[in-house]
Amino acid sequence: MKHDITETVSRRSLNTLTITFQDFQLSSDLTKAIKRMGFEEATPIQAQTIPLGLANKDVIGQAQTGTGKTAAFGIPLVEKINPESPNIQAIVIAPTRELAIQVSEELYKIGQDKRARVLPIYGGQDIGRQIRALKKNPHIIVGTPGRLIDHINRRTMRLQTVNTVVLDEADEMLNMGFIEDIESILSNVPEDHQTLLFSATMPAPIKRIAERFMNNPEHIKVKAKEMTVSNIQQFYLEVHERKKFDTLTRLLDIQSPELAIVFGRTKRRVDELTEALNLRGYTAEGIHGDLTQAKRMVALRKFKQGAIEVLVATDVAARGLDISGVTHVYNFDVPQDPESYVHRIGRTGRAGKTGMAMTFITPREKDMLRAIEQTTKRKMDRMKPPTLDEAIEGQQQVTVDRIRTIIEENNLNFYMSAAAELLEDHDAVTVVAAAIKMMTKEPDDTPVRLTEEAPLRTKRHKSHHRSSKRRDGGGYRGKNNRSSYDKKRSSNDRRQKKSYNS
Repeated sequence: MKHDITETVSRRSLNTLTITFQDFQLSSDLTKAIKRMGFEEATPIQAQTIPLGLANKDVIGQAQTGTGKTAAFGIPLVEKINPESPNIQAIVIAPTRELAIQVSEELYKIGQDKRARVLPIYGGQDIGRQIRALKKNPHIIVGTPGRLIDHINRRTMRLQTVNTVVLDEADEMLNMGFIEDIESILSNVPEDHQTLLFSATMPAPIKRIAERFMNNPEHIKVKAKEMTVSNIQQFYLEVHERKKFDTLTRLLDIQSPELAIVFGRTKRRVDELTEALNLRGYTAEGIHGDLTQAKRMVALRKFKQGAIEVLVATDVAARGLDISGVTHVYNFDVPQDPESYVHRIGRTGRAGKTGMAMTFITPREKDMLRAIEQTTKRKMDRMKPPTLDEAIEGQQQVTVDRIRTIIEENNLNFYMSAAAELLEDHDAVTVVAAAIKMMTKEPDDTPVRLTEEAPLRTKRHKSHHRSSKRRDGGGYRGKNNRSSYDKKRSSNDRRQKKSYNS
């Protein structure tokens, strides 16, 4: 039957995206879960990956976040789980704890009716608690490389019964120095397992993993035009480093985003931006690798609920976040590489809605702009940095729109007599102007101090070779500038990373 599924899907036109989840002939348990999750039409990566996954074939998928790849590997993975077995049957390896949590939550939803037990395992969580959870016989483990290695070395997790392995965002794990960890984990899995590898790019070390651990994999590639999301307006602003913050706040005043994410290059940058935004009267929270998991989850919950206007984040901390309703993305610092740019702007423009992305480029970073445009195969439109007067006009327009909404609601009887009294002493235009002035949030010019970041150069991004510097929470740091986030990682994790950087 699985062979027939593959043929059925291949015969249908993938270009017209007409594959539905009914075409996959899934079990009633999965069909029920998928229907409850609102899935109807398969995305390109799902339409091509699911049949191959069900047919037990190895798959290399080149796809970005937001293309539906979690369901692409999650549906066949859960479908093959035997809920009566007490053994670990599948592992998903993810680069960050945030992504591990996101993936485990989606797999839980997919496998809920089948009673598939899913356990996320990541650094920063009490290992004793994880050991107790492992004794409850989970079917699927979703984990970060360092913590998975810890459990393998402690013999608290055995992988001899694993039949499916998923490597999610493999290029990101390479960037973070986890390549040797991945090889070590895969060496503990039976040779006849199925492997599904997902990566936005295919650098040489990732290809070597595919050659060593995969059996004649099928290669699926989502085209660049599908990865860059056509319903996102993309702009760049050429602005000097010292003028970036005023430009950002003026954009916030003019555009009045419902939910906005501001990306900074480093953890220090995120902390300083968050403090500066709050100082200027915006409600902002920051997330990066040095924060505890609990604090990050609180910040994300506030953001999703609309309790804060702006989320400030590093690339790694925001990787894999599934947040709906984001209307604007501001790249305060140009991304480390073109692939990161696609991940960043993919936070907006979801579920068929439009979004807007603004990238700040300093005069010395124009080569980065060209590199991004070459990767995305799309030109960014130039936006002129707004003036203070334009920011004031933007806030005035927000007030006018609010007044119009109140008029349309027509619930003003209680206020009519007070309005009539004002009009006895003043003309109507003066009264309305006073109301607009009173309600308008005028731009705040409270002085702020941000530590300047050196401009990026494209030469860092020509390959993912080993380097004496590596990424941490969206920034590069030298070996003597280690964060407390890294110090909390296991000794084996540190050993592997040192080897990677040698």
